[in-house]
Formats: sequence, C-alpha cells, structure tokens
Amino acid sequence: MVKNKKFAFYTLGCKLNYAESSTIARDLVKLGYESVDFEDSPDIFIINTCSVTDFADRKNRKIIRKAKRINPDAKVVVIGCYAQLKPDEISEINGVDLVLGASEKFNISQYLSNEKSAKIISCEIDDVSGFKSSFSYGDRTRSFLKIQTGCDYICTYCTIPKARGKSRSGKLQQIIYDARKIASNGIKEIVLTGVNIGDYGKGLDGDLQFLDLLKELDKVEGIERIRISSIEPNLLTNEIINFAAISRTIVPHFHIPLQSGSDKILSLMKRRYKRELYTGRVMKVKEIIPHACIGVDVIVGFPGESDDDFKDTYKYISELDISYLHVFTYSERKGTDAADMKNTVPINIRRERNAQLTNLSLKKKRAFYSKFIGTSRNVLVEKSSQGIKYTGFTDNYIKVRFEANENLENKIVMVKLKDIDSDYNAIAIYDDLK
Repeated sequence: MVKNKKFAFYTLGCKLNYAESSTIARDLVKLGYESVDFEDSPDIFIINTCSVTDFADRKNRKIIRKAKRINPDAKVVVIGCYAQLKPDEISEINGVDLVLGASEKFNISQYLSNEKSAKIISCEIDDVSGFKSSFSYGDRTRSFLKIQTGCDYICTYCTIPKARGKSRSGKLQQIIYDARKIASNGIKEIVLTGVNIGDYGKGLDGDLQFLDLLKELDKVEGIERIRISSIEPNLLTNEIINFAAISRTIVPHFHIPLQSGSDKILSLMKRRYKRELYTGRVMKVKEIIPHACIGVDVIVGFPGESDDDFKDTYKYISELDISYLHVFTYSERKGTDAADMKNTVPINIRRERNAQLTNLSLKKKRAFYSKFIGTSRNVLVEKSSQGIKYTGFTDNYIKVRFEANENLENKIVMVKLKDIDSDYNAIAIYDDLK
C-alpha cells in the first residue's frame, strides 16, 4: 500500500476519457493513494488528454504548465490520445515526468512506483488490444459507462483510430455488472460511451450487437435512464429506434453525427453514408418518437468545401427536423489524408461558417424547446448551488431551471415548462408546488 501520496486528475475531451479517468482514480485509491482536487497541490498530476484538434493540443499543454505552477515539485503524468499520438512532443515540455500510451495508462501504478522507468512508455497502436472496463462516479446523478473503444472507420480528417486502435467491445456480462454497480451507488442515469458505440460487438465471440446490449441494460434494476451518447447514422437501425420507443429506460435523445450536408464533402471525408440515408434516420426517429431530441455534429471548412457546398449544408440542416448542433471548425491533423488535400479553406472563412451554424443551432434549440412550453416532463435533478434553485435535464434533453422547497437532488420529478430564458434554459414549475 502507498501512503501519504496525493494525486489529482485533469480530464479533457470526451465522455470516454471521463469514464477512464474515474476508473484509474479508483484503482489508485485502492492502492492507498489519496485523491485531491487539481488546485490542492498534489504530489502527482495525471492529465488525461484529448487530441481531436490543434486547439485541444494547445489546451493540453496549457494544463501541463498550470500543474507545474501549482506544485513545481510534483510528478506530472500525461495519458490519453495526445500522449499516444505525440509522446515525443509531450516529453519535451518542461516538467513532464511520464508519458503513457493507450494500453499503459491502465497500469499507471506500476510506473509511479518505479522511479527508474523510462519517460515515454508507449507502443504501436496496432499492438493495442483488449478492453478495460471503465465507468465514472464523479456526478451523483449520472455515470459514463464505457462499452466500446477504438474505431475501424478511417475518416480522412480523424486521428482517433491512431490514438485508440481498432474497434473492440466490453463483454456483455462485465458491462451489466458495471451497470448494477453504478445503480447500487444510487446513480439514476447511465450514458453509454465509446468511440463508435453502434459498432458494439466487435471483438467478441458470437454475433452480439448494440441492440442486444441495450435490451440487457434495460433490465438492470435501479437504473431509470439510459442515454445513447452518439451513434453513427449508418449504425442507427430501425430496430434500435423501435426498441428505444418502447424501452423502460432509453431516453428519447439521439446524437447522430452528420459532419456535412454535402454529398461531395461526405465523400471526401470518407463517411459511410450519404445525405439521403441521414435524412431517413432523422425522419424515422421523428416518426416513431416525435418528442425526441436529435443532436448533430457538423464540421465546417473541410478542404474543398466551397461557398456553394457550405450553403448546401446550411440549407439542408435548416430544413432538417433536428434540435441542436455541435459545430467544429476543421483543423488539420498530421498523418490524416485530409491534411494533404488541396483547396484548403482560409481560417477566417472557417470561423465565419462556424458562427453561422452556431447561430442556426441556437434557433433550432429554441424552436425545439418551444414545442414543449406548457407541457410537463420528467427531469433528473442535479445538485443545487443556490439553495432552492435547481437545474436538470428532461428525458428529451431540455435543460431546465426551477425552484423547490425540498431537497430534490438526484431525484426524477415532473415539472411544467413555462418559458425560455436568455441562456436557453427552460424555466419550469415543480408540479408539487401547485
């Protein structure tokens, strides 16, 4: 057992990173390490990085430097996608003691105890195999549950396959065990996470698929909500949509990456669908679950995206029955096919297009929220920071603010939506106050 050693995590990027950080932290606590806040001058900083864009890389470096300012004598360990993709670059940052790759991060304790270990402990991503069960405990109301990692899709702009390896899945029995453990801690909502969760079943024996996992998770007692974090349109089947409509736990919220509304750009990106298929998926969701929230990822400024291509995307999305957008400005990533493409879009044009779609997203969000003004919906209540004022999300992902004269944290309650404020929260009334 380790005594008198304090560590702190700083996690950047996706929900999958948060699930893995939480699991590694619990493993360290079991060995005797003490978990503290990042600002509390720990002996060890562990920074779990993202590398989806150049901006993410810059933020990683900023946090590393911040750690050394907080405690110059602390050991700094860098893990995550940035660590796998650019270990040499990270090792040259002043103050970095250890860089762990995609597999090694789960064995962090053995490297912390070995003062003579090399600074970079990494491997070729093609050699990464196996699956480490992971889930988060950080938020009492919900948990991020890792069901899959890696990706076999080779989109021309993406480095994730090089950072996380081939698609592989957690065993069904282990995932159900983790879900029950989450429920035993009083957590009401599970968010299913991975790189490409619709690909669940890859690497497992038999013909197990994502739908099979959903059906088993739906039976777990104590879990009242299951949220599908993101699923590729070509993997969102009619059977999944139909099951979500009748499920006890699966909430009416789908996040379906689009990336572009132009078939030309989708082809250049090597996405595995065309616009027609995407339209069909949205229409199917709305046909079966009319009140469902649909979120969309879109990238602007991809090489070769002309003004007409962007206008095509804008018009397509504006006419699509979706609820909000996550807009990404294209960023060149070394080692991807897109980085070598011609007809690059100037940075200022990329930013202008991002601003236009961000404004469109706000309009879509307000229009979606407005449909439910005057109706009552269930809300998973989050911790109150202002006494009787609470926030939470409805089952169909409307962010709500309301007041209550009792402690409702981590309870699912009915509220009536009354209005929308300037920050795009729905203002609601807790029904029991009537």
